[in-house]
Amino acid sequence: MARTIPIEKIRNIGIIAHIDAGKTTTTERMLFYSGYLHKIGEVDEGTAFMDYMEQERERGITIMSAAVTTFWQNYQVNIIDTPGHVDFTSEVQRSLRVLDGAIAVLCAVDGVEPQTERVWHQADEFNVPRIAYINKMDRMGADFDRVLQMMIDKLAANPIAVQIPIGAEENFEGIIDLIKMKAYYFDVQKMGAEYEISDIPENMLEIAQKYHAQMIEKITEFDDSILEKYLSSEEIYEDEIKSSLRKGTISLNCVPVFCGSSLKNVGVQTLLDGVIDYLPSPSDIGFVEGADANALDKIIKVRLTDEEPFSALSFKVLSDSFVGRLNFVRIYSGVLKVGQMVENSTINKKERVNKIFRIYSNKREEIQEVYSGEIVAIPSLKFTSTGDTLCNGRMVIYDKIRFLDPVIDMSLEAKTQAEQEKMLQALSKLSDEDPTFRFKFDDENGQIIISGVGELQLEIAVDRLKTEFNLAARSGKPQVSYKETINQSVSSDYHFERIIAGKNQIGDVSVEISPNERGKGLVVENTIDNKAIPKFLIDAAMNGISEAIQMGLHGYPLLDVVVKLIKIEYIEGSTTETGIKIAGSIAVKNALNKIGTVLLEPIFKVEIVSPEQYVGDIISDLNARKGRIEGIDSKGNLQIVIGYAPLSNLFGYVTDLRSLSQGRASFTMVFSHYNTINNMNFV
Repeated sequence: MARTIPIEKIRNIGIIAHIDAGKTTTTERMLFYSGYLHKIGEVDEGTAFMDYMEQERERGITIMSAAVTTFWQNYQVNIIDTPGHVDFTSEVQRSLRVLDGAIAVLCAVDGVEPQTERVWHQADEFNVPRIAYINKMDRMGADFDRVLQMMIDKLAANPIAVQIPIGAEENFEGIIDLIKMKAYYFDVQKMGAEYEISDIPENMLEIAQKYHAQMIEKITEFDDSILEKYLSSEEIYEDEIKSSLRKGTISLNCVPVFCGSSLKNVGVQTLLDGVIDYLPSPSDIGFVEGADANALDKIIKVRLTDEEPFSALSFKVLSDSFVGRLNFVRIYSGVLKVGQMVENSTINKKERVNKIFRIYSNKREEIQEVYSGEIVAIPSLKFTSTGDTLCNGRMVIYDKIRFLDPVIDMSLEAKTQAEQEKMLQALSKLSDEDPTFRFKFDDENGQIIISGVGELQLEIAVDRLKTEFNLAARSGKPQVSYKETINQSVSSDYHFERIIAGKNQIGDVSVEISPNERGKGLVVENTIDNKAIPKFLIDAAMNGISEAIQMGLHGYPLLDVVVKLIKIEYIEGSTTETGIKIAGSIAVKNALNKIGTVLLEPIFKVEIVSPEQYVGDIISDLNARKGRIEGIDSKGNLQIVIGYAPLSNLFGYVTDLRSLSQGRASFTMVFSHYNTINNMNFV
């Protein structure tokens, strides 16, 4: 079966934004107007098609990124709706890793919010071209110009308005297309499915001309052909403007900005047009880079075409009640067919592809083959996890996806021993789905410790144990996940010799441990260049060192430390692999005992939005929590307090903040960094 949709007519896009900016509502409208949905679902009513989990419907938020394929103007659009809550930022991270473009949804009232900044910088990290959609133009306090300026100030973006609103708040009537210089009025009675295109109203004409001129001037900054025509006062045609904006968007030189109100069904069709006009197809991206699996220091440029050997990246794992374990994969090159054997080059294992699914949120369509540029799901892969590369014919490894480390722990207890085993299996599935969620069994007190990046994430995990696995766990209060570090350097030698299982195990290892810069993480290096020492012994020593640094003197993992393997005493016929591994581990522990370790605690950045009369009490309360105020900004009649505080003092803060402000203040918090306990110099 040949490809039915040319690769030039494929768009792989994500919807990214702060929580409650309207991502899922916008996606629902896209699916409705493109003909995939015949009835619009509503987030607030718990009927949104993309929010299929019970926990999402109850809370009115997106937890799992959901994928769906739809069609617009004979183009295939693969959409991923991502969460806006910071606790589920890993979902955004892995989605952006495989997408070609994104729509950044911004609230016309709140503008650029903390999680908007975070996901924007994640998109910067992966060089993802973006268009922006200023939503909720009908809301009280909507201000189009203010949001444009916030994009410049907070995101360092180059926004170019291609639309402006006709009115705002309760007077919001429609939009003006600055390229066609026409007004669009959407029929609210017909759910916005029909709209009228007419001349720009007289009272808006001067404003529209000003914005049109600004658009052209901004384009001249990165397009010489437009600059030449502009300086010569020649007419610049619609197709030239679109072509220039498309090139500028793909090269990350600009961000076309649209506007509307998804809830009121205004502006979504023209936003879909913008996806086609400005966001790239896989062929526009051209190629991706990977490492040669046989020589990791060698870079391979993989062209995104069907003619190249097959390669794909597994970016998400999902436990499905009907088909079991599902791997979501982005096909970068080549063709994949059902029944084909592929190589997991990351772990050097072979996998058979028994089925391929095209995904529509929680529904699936079975297909027989898939081509480059597609995003699909493959069930029942035995070995493949998030971040693994699948390939055939050419052994390539794509860069793995990096996730945040957990900062919050919670204890769980099962009612019976039988339920404990089931709980461990269920937690294994949840951990497989979310790389930022981890668990371990504490032998000392018989508890299971789950870890994550936020309170809501752990709350959802406990809820899923109950609803999906029928396991009612007793949970403790959230606890801070501390780390340990050192303040001075030390060297340590250890000679190990003992009879184990009837064999004399001998090893002699020297290590050097020193502090790393704060925030630089953990580094383990081999500095031995003696060719006479077998590689398997060096690997054994490195394994022993890696195991030892997982737990410091106080029982917490080490952080911001450099450990160097500097010497192995090798006696042929006597030195053993087991002896070397144990010697390496004990050498590290002895080094830590010599100098001691200090505890590090997670510091969070908090942004509190409150009416002015409560700001004094809020600042006093934050100071009492050992926080530090960084600044105070104004947003209309509201104040934004920005500061840092230890996570240990922020548990239950949402309840206390409601009491302080009579329920009128809100806040967001995001992990910033680790710092030594009681050190007020947070940044």
